[in-house]
Amino acid sequence: MKILSIIQARMSSTRLPGKSLNEINGKPLIYYVLNQVKKSKLINDIILATTNTKKDLALINSVKNLGFKTFAGDENDVLDRFYKAARLFKGDAIVRITGDCPLVDPKVIDKVIKRFIDSKCDYCSNINPPTFPDGLDVEIFSFEALEQAWKEAKLKSEREHVTPYIKNNKHRFKIINVRNKEDISYMRWTVDEKEDVIFIKKILMKLGKKDITLKNILNILNKFSGLKEINAKFKRNEGYAKSIKEDQVVK
Repeated sequence: MKILSIIQARMSSTRLPGKSLNEINGKPLIYYVLNQVKKSKLINDIILATTNTKKDLALINSVKNLGFKTFAGDENDVLDRFYKAARLFKGDAIVRITGDCPLVDPKVIDKVIKRFIDSKCDYCSNINPPTFPDGLDVEIFSFEALEQAWKEAKLKSEREHVTPYIKNNKHRFKIINVRNKEDISYMRWTVDEKEDVIFIKKILMKLGKKDITLKNILNILNKFSGLKEINAKFKRNEGYAKSIKEDQVVK
């Protein structure tokens, strides 16, 4: 089985434009995401899937210079982008990571992948419901499930966010969830706002040369509890909530 990780990112984020190349300690945000995923012991290949618009050329060039492969597809139909990337790079199972998660933990990634393999399910994640911090989200699904979603998903929210069609059809797909020992889903380790960038910079500064892992970051937050307040006011999954509110059938 070829396990392919597809990382989605683009420069036209509505809340924080250009965030993928926003420098954190001298390196672009996307560098941290790619290198964290690269540390996975179970992923066979990594692709950055972005849009085929001119504004994402700089992102494509940056990622290529970092030594990673890229795919450019539809700007708004992210499901189509994922399907075509997965088909081109021949993934049997696809790990979805978003490009705004520089603290994603490779050990958590591998835990979700292992559960997917062991349970022989169609879809496995740690977000259904979430118990890990926002920013450690991991989803893995079979190419067959992705293809079925690509063929049948009609709602705008199902095309923009890749996996809602699968998650909304539990009677058709075998779905498994991985839970953390403690529910710490209220913690925010993702990047969508300026305050998130400040938080990430401070965490990385405190980590120094230590590995970026869930355990090490929690140790820092236990010592410096005030860090959690930097971006605590923002809600989880605001982008998806907005899509649901504005949902419509795609013709």
